[in-house]
Order: sequence, then C-alpha cells, then structure tokens
Amino acid sequence: MVLPHTDARLRPGRTDRDHLAARLARSARHRPRPVAELEAWLADRERANPFEITEVPFAELTGWSFAPHSGDLVHDSGRFFSVEGLHVRTDGGPVDEWWQPIIHQPDRAILGILAREIDGVLHFLMQAKMEPGNVNGVQFSPTVQSTPSNYQRAHRGARSRYVEYFLEPERGRVLVDVLQSEQGSWFRGKRNRNIIVEVTDEVEPHEDFVWLTLGQIHDLLHRPNLVNMDARTVLSCLPGHADSSDADGTTLGAAVARSSLAGDDEAWQPLLQVRNWLTASKAGRTLAARQVPLSEVRDWHRGDVDIRHRSGRYFRIVGRHVRASNREVAQWRQPLLAPCGTGLVAFVVRRLDGVLHVLAHADLRPGYRDTVELGPTVQCTPDNFTGDNRPDYLDLVRSGQVRVHYDVLQSEEGGRFHHAVTRHMVVEVGADFPVATPPEYVWVTLRQLTAMTAFSYQVNIEARSLLLCLRALR
Repeated sequence: MVLPHTDARLRPGRTDRDHLAARLARSARHRPRPVAELEAWLADRERANPFEITEVPFAELTGWSFAPHSGDLVHDSGRFFSVEGLHVRTDGGPVDEWWQPIIHQPDRAILGILAREIDGVLHFLMQAKMEPGNVNGVQFSPTVQSTPSNYQRAHRGARSRYVEYFLEPERGRVLVDVLQSEQGSWFRGKRNRNIIVEVTDEVEPHEDFVWLTLGQIHDLLHRPNLVNMDARTVLSCLPGHADSSDADGTTLGAAVARSSLAGDDEAWQPLLQVRNWLTASKAGRTLAARQVPLSEVRDWHRGDVDIRHRSGRYFRIVGRHVRASNREVAQWRQPLLAPCGTGLVAFVVRRLDGVLHVLAHADLRPGYRDTVELGPTVQCTPDNFTGDNRPDYLDLVRSGQVRVHYDVLQSEEGGRFHHAVTRHMVVEVGADFPVATPPEYVWVTLRQLTAMTAFSYQVNIEARSLLLCLRALR
C-alpha cells in the first residue's frame, strides 16, 4: 500500500520508527487492568452473547454440497471456501509423496487492529469474538477479522463493525500492512492482510470491544486459549519495541530485549546472510502440489459425518451448525477441519556471545505460496509420528535437558478449524549445545526475526505466534 502524501507527518522515516518503537515499549510496560479482570470481562461477554455449536452430517450441511464431478465440498454461492484434494511430491522431509484434503480460500481476509493513544499510552482495540471452532467459545480477537465474502455481505447479514477503518486507511496512520500466509498444511495458498491502523479521533464504543495495552495482551498470552491466532499474527508484525532500559538485568525478559535491539555486529550472522539462506532454501527445495478432485484423494474415506484418513491420524473434515447472537448472521452451517491431536511448536533459544538467538527452521509445506518459510525449531503434531520417523529436536524440547521458559496451549483459528490447539514452547539450551546446525536450520536474533515479518511469505504463522509469546516473557 502507498500511503497518501497529503500530510508529511504520515511519511515513515528512521526517527518516526524509533519513536514508534519507544511508544510500543511503553505500551508493553503498561498494565492498567489485571488479567483476572480481563478474563472476567471476556466471560461476561460470553454470557451476554449465547451461542450453540452442534454436529451435523454432511447431508444436513445446508448451503454446502459435494460437487458432482470432483467431489469437492463447496458452498452453493461459490464464495467463502472449499475443501479440495491435493497430491504432493517433494524431495524434502521424511515422506516424499502423499494425498490429502486441503482448504482453498482465495479470499484475502482483513485481520485488522485499531490503535489509539489513551492517556499517553498506545492501546489496541480487541474484540470478544466467538468462532465456531474455538475450544472455549469466545477469545480476544482483532478489531476486524473478516473475509470479503463477509464484509461484502455475501451471507446477507450485517457488515463487519469498524471495517471502514481498514478499507479506507487514510482515516488514520498505518503501522503495519503486510500479506501473510497461514497454516501451510491445512490451507492452499491462503494469505491474509495483517494491518494495524492508528487513529486519533474517538472511536464509537461497543460493549463487545475493549482497549488493551501491549502489556495486558502479553499477560493474557500466559493463559491458555485467550488471545486468538489472528490477533497473535497481526501483533507479531509490529516493529521491535524493546528499549535500552529493558535490556538491563539478567532475566530472560532482559535477554529478549537485548536480542530485540541487537545489531548485525552482535548477531551470529548478518540479516542479509539469513535472507540469502532462506532464499536458497526456497530455490533449492522441490515441491509439486497438484490440485486433484477430493473424490480421488487416496487413503481418505468420506463417511456420513466426516472425511478421515484410514490411519485415524492427521485431521478430519466435519460439519457444524452454528447459532450465535452477536455475529453478522444469526445462524449458519459450515465444514471445519478438526485435527486429530494437539500440535506442538517450539523455539530452541541459546545465548551466543551473550545475545539470545532463536534456532529457526526452513519449513516446507504444500500450501505455501513460495514453498518454504522460516518456521519454529519444532512444528508438528507429535501423535502423527511413530518409531524413528520423528522431527528433529522434538525429543529435546520435551526432555529434561532444557530450561522451559514458556509452555502454554494456544488456539488456532476457530473460523476454519475445530478445537485446533497447539502447545507453544520456548526452551533454552546451555553453552554445551552445538552452535553448528543442520543445513535447514539457522540462528537468528529477535531483531532479525522481527525484520523478516515485515515481508510477505518469509516467516510462517507458527513462528510469528511464538515471536509474540517470546516478547511476552519478563
């Protein structure tokens, strides 16, 4: 996006970015309301807006049907999304060929958060939002979380509240605006617009929305399933916001602050070299993902109530009927992808010459637009792996050989996934851990990781989610 040039104050420069970083750091230190009070507010909104989610067989999935020639699960309108088949061949990873269902959603959703200074501190407008697949119903979500099918009212319901701020961003100052990918194993080519717009005028209040500081959001990240996936990905794209005073001390939070400020001269290798490594990983890996009719996907069975793999692993496709009192439409039916197990994503961190580094992985997934993105050290569903066929470092992060700094369950996106929960971990290894890595891994500082989130298709959604959790450590 090109910002309007009618006001020179909107033109970003180094001084402007440094000023924003200082404002973000102040917001991260400010906690005007405790977590217990925020949890009580969220529970109150859930009581005020009752909802009901029930399982339905495919035959009762009104508005959806299996296309006669392909067997793809599609909406009658041709909008929203579809469940299709995918045939994958690759030269990377433990399996070189497989077939699977996958969600195809061409719409580029807006994941937007409004920001505003209140009493001199930057706040973010978060929504108490119910999604049909949420494990706990209502979670803190972005101000707007809406696809074009929704905000253009293909469902014939109400328009998404506050969406005009993101469709007409000249109303404020754009702090973040980048297209980012989503889960590359479950979505084919999915991307969303992650955008934060700061406004100075009053915003019309609504009882389902609340202004929170970064510090309050960070505190909420220490509780399971409170801050939804879409909010985590948007906030992770903010510029680094530690200040020099944060870097003083010996706590892990101080180490995170120092890593967030570290220049290339303090990093294990410069950012350009990290980017070259990622580009080489994208260019050097072969992955052919071919769309096929869902009815032809091997090893998957379609029954009356689900589509599942013959092994019982990976995930299922299920149907749900939703009734909600505060959504754009009062009720609807839709398919959801339901994982068969709890996921795990973990960052292994190590201090190199006194500076905290993250061990990142060149992650290859069939749904990525550019084959490979930078991901966590470990990213998998452990129940899917048996015997010796296990991801690198999986056993390490779950062993007693590491110091665990963060271990919290966080939900995946509830609009497409049913009860998808991923264990988020940050574990630290000592000075005896090898600095040399396999070729598909690289050490990066938090400043380098943050810099890469400013570009599309560089850092995957799991790593972005963990990055925000890392920033929440004190």
